[in-house]
Amino acid sequence: MTLRLMVVCAMISGVALAQQPIGTVGIQDATVAGALVVTNGRAVLVGSTTVTAHDHTAEVALKRGGTVQVCATSGLNLASGKSITGTEPLMLALNRGAIEVHTEATTSDVVMTPDLRFTMASDGPLDLRLRVTSDGDTCVENRGPHAPVLHIIDPFGGATYDLRPEQHVLFEHASLKSVVDNESSPCGCPAVPVVSVADADVTSATPATPGAVVAAKAAAEQHPFPAAVSDELAPPPLPPQTSPGVIHTQVATTMSYDAAAAKASPASASSATEASAPVASAKTSSAPQAASSPATTPDTAVAQAPPQPTAPHSKGVMHSIGHFFKRLFVWH
Repeated sequence: MTLRLMVVCAMISGVALAQQPIGTVGIQDATVAGALVVTNGRAVLVGSTTVTAHDHTAEVALKRGGTVQVCATSGLNLASGKSITGTEPLMLALNRGAIEVHTEATTSDVVMTPDLRFTMASDGPLDLRLRVTSDGDTCVENRGPHAPVLHIIDPFGGATYDLRPEQHVLFEHASLKSVVDNESSPCGCPAVPVVSVADADVTSATPATPGAVVAAKAAAEQHPFPAAVSDELAPPPLPPQTSPGVIHTQVATTMSYDAAAAKASPASASSATEASAPVASAKTSSAPQAASSPATTPDTAVAQAPPQPTAPHSKGVMHSIGHFFKRLFVWH
């Protein structure tokens, strides 16, 4: 954990004035650290809590309404405070990876990364997609025409940036002065493809309508290189290890191209093929016999293939009639 993130977490812990329930998350979807209570297979997040998603997205159901999607292997710290208006302020600190926030935001809510701080200029429906890479690149997407303007501050450098609704940007190395304003890569969780009955290879007593979407196929089955790995949300798979004492066969060959032979006429190429075909056939057929046949002795014999039958002469019926009359009228 970086020094900046430790400062961020300390700020969040200081804002949490009381142990207020924030929401719940399935214990099968994430590892939860901090104050919590487990009930009915879900962890109730109380006070300052860290949620680290497993190899798939973990959904945090907020008590105030809405959800926070913690993308695969991402770590998120959540805390809440008290408010006299009834809606408790929500504080989110993204350690690494990506999140998607869907809730009714207030001006008291705060979202943080190790380098940046996000606040809401007004209340409104928030659909925020946020991703932080290992080199600090911060992808932000403020979806929705009625989303609040996000006021972004660099607490260590003093720079600011206002992100308008429907704006999609990338802050290179978390610098608010180096902005890619036409970013097209998604900032949230990788999409899970959906498939039909035939592609899902499932059966049911009640057949579904052809083409109807009935199941989601895992990303690893759809693509050999999952989107979570390419988005730095999961480590790449290790190469297969060789067991000690096991010999593996490797095949190597060399490809060559002869420009002079390629320009030869079709007739010469055909004759060359016919001339070389018997030799290749002989080498191919003799090699297995030499490798597998035992040594020849007086008591052993090598089996030979039966000779090919001679094709009968086809001279026709007229030839037979002519031969008959020749023998009948021959002069002795």
